Amino acid sequence: MYSKKPNVLGIVSFKVFPALMGGQKYIVDYYRELAKQTKVVLAVSKDNKEAASTETSLNLLPFLFNHWYGFLNIFYCLKLIQLIKKEKIDVIIIDHSYYGWLGILLRFLTGKKLIIKSANLEAYRFRDMGRWGWKFYEMYEKWVLKHADRNFFISDEERLFAIEHWNVNATISFTVPYGTYIEEPYSQLEKSESRETILNGHSLSADTKLFLFNGTLDYIPNEDALYIILNELIPRLNQTKLNYRILICGVQIKPNWEAQLLACPTIIFKGFVEHIDLHYKGAHCFICPVTLGTGVKTKITDALASGLPVIACKKSCDGFSGTLLKEQLISIEDYNWDAFANAMIQLPLNKLYDTSNAFYKAFNWATIVRESILYLPK
Repeated sequence: MYSKKPNVLGIVSFKVFPALMGGQKYIVDYYRELAKQTKVVLAVSKDNKEAASTETSLNLLPFLFNHWYGFLNIFYCLKLIQLIKKEKIDVIIIDHSYYGWLGILLRFLTGKKLIIKSANLEAYRFRDMGRWGWKFYEMYEKWVLKHADRNFFISDEERLFAIEHWNVNATISFTVPYGTYIEEPYSQLEKSESRETILNGHSLSADTKLFLFNGTLDYIPNEDALYIILNELIPRLNQTKLNYRILICGVQIKPNWEAQLLACPTIIFKGFVEHIDLHYKGAHCFICPVTLGTGVKTKITDALASGLPVIACKKSCDGFSGTLLKEQLISIEDYNWDAFANAMIQLPLNKLYDTSNAFYKAFNWATIVRESILYLPK
């Protein structure tokens, strides 16, 4: 048993700096908080090199190959072993299963404990993205998870799925959710001022109901959500007298989608927004018509922490306990667009939603990381 908190080597196989997207934030924020509580060394892919000179809270070493060329990291195995010895590493954490084979090899060569931290069940994410080899990846992913000393999953749903369907050992499997640094909802004054800024900026009347959707817009589940917004929700909303706008923010949008969004009079397409807080404060409601993909919709965590009501498909609600959220999270059966649009129509314009203290405690990064340290193998 460790007489102190264990020294951790984190290994990340893709670009996570700057952390703009939910998956990137899940990794970066976890390690930043972990570094406040114990020693962390982070070996990352070379495409994070620019961050090495600006990242002050992490010991960042950007020398690995990106996961697309991950097999070449066999040539860095000796360097990683030397790093483990030099930094007196006790535990290796691999983010995503891509480099799981490397973690298993390093454990064999060094005797250090191995954790796989999964933001998704990657095989099923690949399936939803239409990648032909997803079944082969599923076999590999199962193998990796079964050979880890600990498995960290982003939601209870994915942890239980891996236990029940992949026969992953339940006693070494834990939930480490996506967290937030927000500790209370924005004040009514902040919300009113932000809403007024948005309304005035787009010459909208005070009775305009503002909905918000954001994400990485070339990601297939989010592209599908754009299709749903344009072809399922807006036609239904337009059959009523509802005065509304849908604010859409995000990065990496394809030109054809951008053209469609800009051509729609009830959509305000913002593109990448550096300070998304204005929109979380100013919107009346966050919508998440996402039915594809795995993991947790990190955008929902951010919206709930901001005090926004959320209307989401049932698939998007994985990872969120209704007992913590009461009526703030409105779950709609997948593909029931009549019910989804009706929930948007019926949403009260100026109702205040009181995000529970239990939610902030459960999804606070400091709490999440402190508990995850207790899960580390001894």
